[in-house]
Amino acid sequence: MTLVAAGTSALAPNYHPLPVTLVEGLGSWVTDDEGRRYLDLLSGYSALNFGHRHPVLTAAAHAQIDRLTLTSRAFDHELLLPFAERLAALVGPLVAGPPMVLPMNTGAEAVETAIKAARKWGYDVKGVPADRATIIVVDGNFHGRTTTIVSFSTDPDARRGFGPYTPGFRVVPYGSVDAVRDAMDETTVAVLVEPVQGEQGVVIPPDDYLPGLRALCSTHDVLLVADEIQSGLGRTGTTLASELWGVKPDLVTLGKALGGGVLPVSAVVGRADVLGVLTAGTHGSTFGGNPLACAVGLAVVGLLETGELQARATTLGLHWGTRLDALVDEGLLASSRRVGLWAGLDVTPPVTGRQLCERLLARGVLAKDTHGSTIRLAPPLTISVEDLDLATDHLTAALR
Repeated sequence: MTLVAAGTSALAPNYHPLPVTLVEGLGSWVTDDEGRRYLDLLSGYSALNFGHRHPVLTAAAHAQIDRLTLTSRAFDHELLLPFAERLAALVGPLVAGPPMVLPMNTGAEAVETAIKAARKWGYDVKGVPADRATIIVVDGNFHGRTTTIVSFSTDPDARRGFGPYTPGFRVVPYGSVDAVRDAMDETTVAVLVEPVQGEQGVVIPPDDYLPGLRALCSTHDVLLVADEIQSGLGRTGTTLASELWGVKPDLVTLGKALGGGVLPVSAVVGRADVLGVLTAGTHGSTFGGNPLACAVGLAVVGLLETGELQARATTLGLHWGTRLDALVDEGLLASSRRVGLWAGLDVTPPVTGRQLCERLLARGVLAKDTHGSTIRLAPPLTISVEDLDLATDHLTAALR
């Protein structure tokens, strides 16, 4: 029996990966199926903030696999409340109001959960007329790829061909508080924003943007929802990127690094009076908050509680930024943006981001292009300064 048409793959072509097949990873290094080693400067889009196979995380996973992996939320397990309490203790002081945690699996699920919570809060608490709630979002956003989320994407590749689109969203320019103010009315329940736009190429807003949104939302009784799925949990040198501007969102979506690169773990953390509107039967997930996820999530929180990794991202980022700025000064890069240990580099035409990533691959460095002329770099927070310098040496040589 023929299972796959001749000349085609059994795998759907929704990705265009670089031509390398990875079989092993440890720390900042991975190995391909031919035994060649590479420095990983993508870190699974920040899912691997702690590197590959961090011993604390793998030990937690191994221990839990031998005990209990899934109960569904039909029953409690011994790690669910401790996970929620520890995550609330880590992130709670960084949000507006007493915190509550709602665990999910993927980042997109966390965003969908935040959208549902904001709408229901709007109806039950704010008094928005039924089915009229609107959420303000910004252009260049990336919050996932579900049908609802791509409905307010401004990326043609992510959006085209997936209509009809979910209503209830108003798209305004990123970085403009005035545009958000103009879009607000009595139906507005939330403003959803990435403090730093990762997929767009590590785009950093003006310094008055997040504080301006916080003040505007507070004035009009609108929820400020920060998508920290890529930017959160140490990447920017702080536990949340929102901290860089002294802003406390009402809800924060977390994912990627929360699972330590071991399995998908996500959560919404924020005001208890908002998440509390999601009562039994109104929202759920079979795997959300499962024992294995909680074991790994607890270990991740433990790595971040001391603040050492956040401080390391700041220190290494400053060192790295000096070298990246020198590449711009030399004319090898058109521009660069960096926050913590996270950078977006714009290449000079006619070279494309994909071509630069292919050159880096040939030199033993893994990176990913985005939007044609940009590459994103997100080394593990555990990378050594020697390996970071080695990768930057290869970047310099590839540009030349």
